[in-house]
Amino acid sequence: MDKGQARVSWRELLRARYATPLALVCFGIWLHAADALIVATMMPAIVAEIGGAALIAWTLALYELGSIIAGAISALLALRFGIRAPMTTAAVVFAVGCAAAALAPTMPVLLAGRLLQGLGGGGLMALSMIAVGILFPRRLSPRVLAAMSALWGVSSFLGPLIGGVFVEIATWRDGFWFFGVQAAALALWIATRRTIGGEAAPGSAIGAVPVLRLAALGGGIVLIALAGSDRSLGEMAVCLAGGVGCLAGFVWLDGRAGGRRLLPPSPTSLTNPIGAGLVMVVSFSAATIALTVYGPLLIVYLHGAPAIVGGYVVACSSIGWTIAALLVSGAPPERDPALILAGMVVVTLSILGFLVVMPTGPIWLLAVIAGVEGAGFGMAWTFILRRVTTLAPPGELERAAGAIPTTQRLGYALGAAVMGILANAAGMTDAPDPAVARTVSFWVFAGCLPLACLGLVAALCFLRRPRTGRLVEEA
Repeated sequence: MDKGQARVSWRELLRARYATPLALVCFGIWLHAADALIVATMMPAIVAEIGGAALIAWTLALYELGSIIAGAISALLALRFGIRAPMTTAAVVFAVGCAAAALAPTMPVLLAGRLLQGLGGGGLMALSMIAVGILFPRRLSPRVLAAMSALWGVSSFLGPLIGGVFVEIATWRDGFWFFGVQAAALALWIATRRTIGGEAAPGSAIGAVPVLRLAALGGGIVLIALAGSDRSLGEMAVCLAGGVGCLAGFVWLDGRAGGRRLLPPSPTSLTNPIGAGLVMVVSFSAATIALTVYGPLLIVYLHGAPAIVGGYVVACSSIGWTIAALLVSGAPPERDPALILAGMVVVTLSILGFLVVMPTGPIWLLAVIAGVEGAGFGMAWTFILRRVTTLAPPGELERAAGAIPTTQRLGYALGAAVMGILANAAGMTDAPDPAVARTVSFWVFAGCLPLACLGLVAALCFLRRPRTGRLVEEA
């Protein structure tokens, strides 16, 4: 760290020149970060009013799909139009999605709103990260990123609280309006601030939006989700086959895109360390999303707890992630393999814990297991990123680093779709009795275990010593 960077203080960041841009990027992160836990907390009340328990998994799968699409095109939009117009549009789309969800008479209408929220929220997050490099000098970037990370942790605590307050005191519809108004205010604020990245960068190279690849990716997720929507065995098989085919088509098309690829070479190959790392991220993301999608609902049905309690059990995962990440943040590179493997083993054991404890409780133990699950990710995540960027071949570093959050969200979307298949096959209804809820709980978390095992195999491949010795040299 040079002396100029060492002298950077929070006071300088909070001065008038940077306070407004800081508030802007933090506002965008807040809307995206708080969304999942708020909706998860409100989900029992939503299902009780408009039904649609068979489509619960779609509420997250479509949101993540929208986030993936928005994240993939945000950089291109920022290059072409600057920051202000794309961020304003993303905030408006998020607000429209909130309004659609708030007015939804049925679950399909709410799902349309969730897709729009994903497009808007994912765009706000990606553009906020891009804005850090545009609106702040390089020496302030670490402070800005630290503020954004802290806000993410705060949102993990406030999300269930806000969702619970609206469920207990007002209605879940008011919860969507609450965030819709904030998004509309953000859009108005950005649109009227003429100093916020209003122009494209001079001479910037602008590529084409990968419409066909994004369509294949989106089609794969939607078809897999459709497989769980109360269909016959034959229809389910067709949807699954079509979904897998679309995802394979996305990987094939991306591999032929040359310098315009979204993913590194061989992104699904376990013999390629980078590919093994991406498979590990997808597998463990898919294996752990069941708690977010079904945890609050099962806690209400199995244990009779208020919705806010289920929300905070889910939030314990984010809290555990943050604490563990802080505790191990100073570990040297030579400890990366041990921390990554230990973290993934801890995550796998936490899934076993949910399988055993969710049907019977106690709730406090579920909260502990959720914290342990998050801690497993927290102790590994930074070092996964570090190892991927270290292993990346020349010219692939940025693409490899950017693929990690993309594949994480892909895992969440696919995991939600698969959990929906298992839950509906186990008899999930709008108001299941305890016996049905226990069956759903068993199959949902049991279905996570094969995904976690695949993730462990991929982790071992990811952590193998590279033949070139490049990792050792750069570590």
